[in-house]
Amino acid sequence: MPHALLSWWRQRDPREQTLLALAGAVLALALVWMLALAPALKTLRQHDARVAELQGTLSRMQALQAQAQALQAQAGSAIDANLAQQALQQQTTALLGKQADLSLRAGGASVTLRTVTPAALARWLTSVRAEAHAKVELARLQRSGEGWSGTVQLSLPQ
Repeated sequence: MPHALLSWWRQRDPREQTLLALAGAVLALALVWMLALAPALKTLRQHDARVAELQGTLSRMQALQAQAQALQAQAGSAIDANLAQQALQQQTTALLGKQADLSLRAGGASVTLRTVTPAALARWLTSVRAEAHAKVELARLQRSGEGWSGTVQLSLPQ
């Protein structure tokens, strides 16, 4: 085979040999570009955005880890039922004010919310979980205007 190819090559005019060599070089460069250089350059261009995305994911995961560890630590420290109710009342008054009505019952509470902003609701839920060891049993919330309205049923330590 190599002998036949060499024989074929020698039968070509020098001008045709030059054009064929040039075409082969262009084809080789195109293959090198498509298989090696283009993917590498694409990876380099996407690097900064990908690193930022992964750092954001890492920070969210670390925050969730810290929250989980805090909740695990809380589970080990029991809280008295009266202290839990007091903590719930304090957090509800401090964070939601007149936008919430609290009704305490044995082992739990019901909170009626009126147009509470999403940020305030999130802060309150986090706070009552941490301070009063309250757990949401049932939430019936509806979007109203620029906030949430409805009821949240909480269970408290007994």
